[in-house]
Amino acid sequence: MQPPLFFTTFAYCEARMRLGKMQMKFASALGFHYLCIFKLHFRIKMKKLFLFLLGLIAFVAQGQPAKRIVSLAPSLTQSLYFLGAQDQLAGCTSYCEVAKKDKKPIVATAVKLNIEKLLSVKPDLVIVMGLTSTKDIETIRKFGIEVALFESPKSFEEMCQQFTNLGEIVGKQVQAYKIVADSKQKIDKIVASRKSKPYSKIFFQIGIDPIFSVLSHTYMDDYITLLKGENIASRLKHGTVGREFVIAANPDYIFIAAMGVVGDVEKKTWLKYRSLNASKEKRIFIVDAEIACQPNPINFVHTMEALVKQMK
Repeated sequence: MQPPLFFTTFAYCEARMRLGKMQMKFASALGFHYLCIFKLHFRIKMKKLFLFLLGLIAFVAQGQPAKRIVSLAPSLTQSLYFLGAQDQLAGCTSYCEVAKKDKKPIVATAVKLNIEKLLSVKPDLVIVMGLTSTKDIETIRKFGIEVALFESPKSFEEMCQQFTNLGEIVGKQVQAYKIVADSKQKIDKIVASRKSKPYSKIFFQIGIDPIFSVLSHTYMDDYITLLKGENIASRLKHGTVGREFVIAANPDYIFIAAMGVVGDVEKKTWLKYRSLNASKEKRIFIVDAEIACQPNPINFVHTMEALVKQMK
């Protein structure tokens, strides 16, 4: 596959898959036309026919799903497993926990790529997110390998669209559509269950040192707004905040996305601030960061179910 055909965004991925289907139909009709010409004009040179057929095969092949995929983002690796495409996974990062049991080749850390190891697994597609540097992406492309770049989704809806696009790329469209439909149905039920509840001020913490808050126009902000909550950091442009900011905003709930001892220590720290509504009412909860911070429809539903249970 030649460099001009590479895609870098999910929107282009989707467009390319749809174009591939159109190309197949067009190529089929074109092939029939040339066959008729061949029968009517038997003097056509075999060399030209041969070249045409080679071009036709390459043209149609562009619409085929990737068979050997390297994932450079844990969330994308997890999505491949949810789609049932783990057998197509040829390599991943050292932080892709879900792939460790299958002993998939490690070709990168969270931020550092080993290009030699990546090339050794012979991928036909590499899927990446924002942590992968532009330099690494360009290096991969120089070796004639397609790269699909996924931006962090800005909403649950955009997350579902990206998941569907990924399903189309790897040939798991049916599975992707079903997962998205089921997830949306579950989210609709959760949203409906909160309609009669009063609005609550929420602080959703995703960093400990420094303290970092979920911001507006991110998929994690949907955790708050879909639960009829008000994000106390909704007007901020940068997520780093101090404890003074949180105390002044006086949230009704504090959710801490963390794992292990770190989350427990942070919860105990917030409970010391007795002036906080969240502290007085003991509404400070730890959320599994491994699930909440890896964007895909299934994780989103699991997180929402955990949050709504804590808000009852």
